[in-house]
Amino acid sequence: MSTIRVLSVDDHPIVLEGIRALLEAIDDIEVVGEATDGTDAILKVKELLPDVVVMDVAMPKLDGLEATRRIHKEHPDVKMLILTQHKNPEYVLASIEAGALGCIPKHAVASDLVSAIYTVYNGESYLSPSMTRVLVDGYRDKRQDIHDDYETLTPREREILKLAAEEYSDTEIASMLSISVNTVMNHRQHIMAKLHIRSRIGIVKYALRRGIIDLDT
Repeated sequence: MSTIRVLSVDDHPIVLEGIRALLEAIDDIEVVGEATDGTDAILKVKELLPDVVVMDVAMPKLDGLEATRRIHKEHPDVKMLILTQHKNPEYVLASIEAGALGCIPKHAVASDLVSAIYTVYNGESYLSPSMTRVLVDGYRDKRQDIHDDYETLTPREREILKLAAEEYSDTEIASMLSISVNTVMNHRQHIMAKLHIRSRIGIVKYALRRGIIDLDT
């Protein structure tokens, strides 16, 4: 394996020093630069073109997620690894959506950081066990919320939800179910109120999350 060139980004000097000390002990990893905020990180990436960026999230001027998003857009070959103390699923998902290949908590052991760098360098995704658990728990909670909301719908409302999500018009649904257009509209309003949905697009998104329809529907 060739030497992996790493840029470390954190607004705490002691963290940067710790990461450098750790990685300097690894023969095939080299810390080629450091940055203390997102704006600085973007400039350093352009200048140094590292293989991997180890990016903190909470920083002044420009946060790590926005910096990751911009770096990924401008330098898609640079692998992004998020280092964070946040433990909620939204943050993990936001990191992935921003373009990061991996996400690792700051309390992780040193060997986990090294493994994460190797993994994202090879173009593979890395989530520490604790981050994976966060995602699983968050997904389970969300599915439970969806399930509970769905159970409040009547059989007729479920029929109309599916047809509306498949983008049939109220007139078409009325014809298919042999009911009036006004009845369809009333059912749709009840569905949206029960599921806390504000628009037809919201109906489609809900049905996709719930597995009522799929992208090929």
